[in-house]
Amino acid sequence: MIYEEAFQRPLRKKQNVLLPSLARSSVPRVTLSIYVSMAVPPNIAELKNLEVLSFLNNQIKELSTEISSLQKLKHLNLGMNRLNTLPRGFSSLPALEVLDLTYNNLNENCLPGNFFYLTTLRALYLSDNDFEILPPDIGKLTKLQILSLRDNDLISLPKEIGELTQLKELHIQGNRLTVLPPELGKVADE
Repeated sequence: MIYEEAFQRPLRKKQNVLLPSLARSSVPRVTLSIYVSMAVPPNIAELKNLEVLSFLNNQIKELSTEISSLQKLKHLNLGMNRLNTLPRGFSSLPALEVLDLTYNNLNENCLPGNFFYLTTLRALYLSDNDFEILPPDIGKLTKLQILSLRDNDLISLPKEIGELTQLKELHIQGNRLTVLPPELGKVADE
């Protein structure tokens, strides 16, 4: 994509890098993979038609609330960053199907209360973080087909995991789990 080369160099905070022609674009599918250093450009919200966004392998510590303006976003890759919190508006992504948060510094206290309103999610990757427990609200993500929790510090899984009846893949290796909830059997029976 011609616009990608504008994003290949490290960005400084507050640097306006998005091209006006891209923001006004009516192209139905835009895929953007950019490298940023420490911060997501605040004018990312201008990309109204953005469906796929990857901030893989950056040094992002904080995610701007402007990301919640991307109403057509289907795939968001924030893997391999330094995130230790997510903004409250994060759950305002009505089309989001795939969310990758692997290799960050997240735990159960970092997720905003409305995180589990992302009910369109089909794949959630939370591997290689610092989760000790998985909040019971995970059961609200009833469309999940893939849930990756490997290499955290999980000591238990909530019984609500049994409500994920469409789950096809559950990755839980590399945790401190000694017992699995019997409700997990409901998933296997579906």
